[in-house]
Amino acid sequence: MPPVSTPSTPPAAPRRRFRWSRRAATIGAILAIYLGSVAGYFWIDSSAHTLAPGSLVAGNETVVLLDVTAIHPLENTIEASVRVIPGKGLEDTEFGQLTTDVTVRLYPATDFGELNFPAGQVPGAVNTSMVATGNADQWPFDRYTTATISADVFTGTGEARRYVPARVEVTGSLYGWDIRSEHPGPATHSGGADATATVIFSRSRGPLALILGICLVLLALPALALFAAIEMLLGRKNFQPAFSSWFAAMLFAVVPIRNVLPGDPPPGSWIDEALVLWVLLALVGAMVIYVIAWTRRSD
Repeated sequence: MPPVSTPSTPPAAPRRRFRWSRRAATIGAILAIYLGSVAGYFWIDSSAHTLAPGSLVAGNETVVLLDVTAIHPLENTIEASVRVIPGKGLEDTEFGQLTTDVTVRLYPATDFGELNFPAGQVPGAVNTSMVATGNADQWPFDRYTTATISADVFTGTGEARRYVPARVEVTGSLYGWDIRSEHPGPATHSGGADATATVIFSRSRGPLALILGICLVLLALPALALFAAIEMLLGRKNFQPAFSSWFAAMLFAVVPIRNVLPGDPPPGSWIDEALVLWVLLALVGAMVIYVIAWTRRSD
């Protein structure tokens, strides 16, 4: 009687190589997605518009330079550093000191009123705040605009005081903001053509992309919780008592996730009414379904 042949089993080595190649492909795909998303975010974020001043060579005009340093959307204010670059004939070219008293008056009015620079000193920078009108409730699509910023520059004191030509230049960069400047035209005694400026602030695309990602995370939490709870209620999946801590962790994670949204949306804004509140309600609903499933399985 001929021997019975047994079916040959495939060697283990090819199977191991296949498993390792599949794992490597999975890890490679995850890394590619991660690196692509990070590179895409930095590319989007690098497109933020910043303000560079025009020519700072004063020439015959005195330049009043405003360097924007901060914006406070809830207070509708911006902070700026004001510096004066004296025009021709107002500064000692060797030591940089003023040859006459110089007074700067900014419009709209700021904290310091008139800025005085006595003769024989080097002009310094002064910090001030200005109004930028906007609506913080429209976050993250809020937009803020200053009034027309202009300046009058005087030399001398008393009856010898006289206007000198001057113009306003604005510079600055703020993370998460596009800053643009327009020159609406002359509006002061010292100003010529394009001597004034209006500054416009809007959120850049980088934070908007991050906000979208965080909103997707918030939407995923109740979706996963409801799916797991309904599956256990219908008996399609085994009841897992440990899920109670998982539901609680997701519920208490909503507010911290909301608080990392760029730009600090004001409490009670539309993001809370349209998304955060409904995420909390859906998570509580998932916990209720989970408790019902627990009462059925515990009997």
